[in-house]
Amino acid sequence: MHNAIHIGKIFGINIYVDWSWIFIFLLVLWELAAGVFPQLHPQWGPGLIWSTAFVASLLFFASVLAHELAHSLVAKANGIPVHDITLFLFGGVSNIQREPTSPAAEFVMAVVGPLTSIVLGVIFLLLSGAVVAGLDVAMGNLPASLAQLDPLSTLLLWLGPINILLGVFNLIPGFPLDGGRVLRSIFWAASKNLRRATQWASWVGQAIAWILIVAGISMVFGMSLPFFGTGLIGGLWLAFIGWFLNNAAVQSYQQVVVEDLLEGVTVAQLMHANTPTVSSSIPVSSLVHDHILGTDERAFPVVDNDRLVGFVCIEDVRKVPREKWDTTTVGEIMTPANQLVVATPGEEASAALNDLALRDVNQLPVVQDGRLVGTLRRRDIMRWLQLHSGLTGRETLHLPT
Repeated sequence: MHNAIHIGKIFGINIYVDWSWIFIFLLVLWELAAGVFPQLHPQWGPGLIWSTAFVASLLFFASVLAHELAHSLVAKANGIPVHDITLFLFGGVSNIQREPTSPAAEFVMAVVGPLTSIVLGVIFLLLSGAVVAGLDVAMGNLPASLAQLDPLSTLLLWLGPINILLGVFNLIPGFPLDGGRVLRSIFWAASKNLRRATQWASWVGQAIAWILIVAGISMVFGMSLPFFGTGLIGGLWLAFIGWFLNNAAVQSYQQVVVEDLLEGVTVAQLMHANTPTVSSSIPVSSLVHDHILGTDERAFPVVDNDRLVGFVCIEDVRKVPREKWDTTTVGEIMTPANQLVVATPGEEASAALNDLALRDVNQLPVVQDGRLVGTLRRRDIMRWLQLHSGLTGRETLHLPT
């Protein structure tokens, strides 16, 4: 289940807005309405200032979406599925289903996003520059001249530099930022090994993350840094970005380790074949007392006449009042088969793991020709990874969430 707001679909890619995005949107809106635009246009009234700031904030995040769309479209052109794009606290992220197939594909996919932002920034600056060139710019009195700009020109003048800054920031070689992925493509081409290249890029990303954390803490304690300045809010924000980047670098490497360990492994090798099932006709009370209690199973395939008809779990039972357990059947509370995501025995285990993470479920029914042949559970995959990761290193592995 996707814990974000679905706002539409572009080029077949679902677009979501995470709840954390609201915070950064309001922060940008406040910075523009309370700081930037009143200083640039002291003659503007509150209504014009706030409406211009609101439009500017929306256009900025539209630019972030364009950045992510560039990544996603190049990925799709390379035959890599893209499920969705989510705007969140730190900008945007494309949910690309698997790693690129070559260093060249990785390089193009990574660099196209920042280039899109920089090109957009240059276009905005050129458009705003044509307006500024037509102003009566007084020597030494540029602020008064810029105050003559109308709202549209002001938007263009602000969007230009902010998009260029976005593109340049993403080129920082801190994996998994775009610049870090460009660096990984170079390491990959040199080493011919994606996992080793990811590890090296992850180390660089973690080093840059710790530099940001230390710099942010230094700002909190009064140190003035070039470009960043000083102050409590700016320092905490920079340290927070560093912390996020460090976690993302570690998790991105672990994801590649998991995919590497699962390469060539099928669902049939990991699934739980002797899956306990229930009938759709039994009452909820029977499900609880005869199947759930006394076992460690939390979900059961519902099978009638050897055909999978649904799936029922503890969460479904909790929705039924206790006094109605005897009169409510499993068929009334189960998730029907046509709404389930299922795996097949020959499917790659890594693809099934992506489905588990994407749907935020702990198990998938494994079906062949409409018949249930087993269940693939997160713990089955985790057990297999724990057994095999010990042969390849001392990494602490975590499944995607």
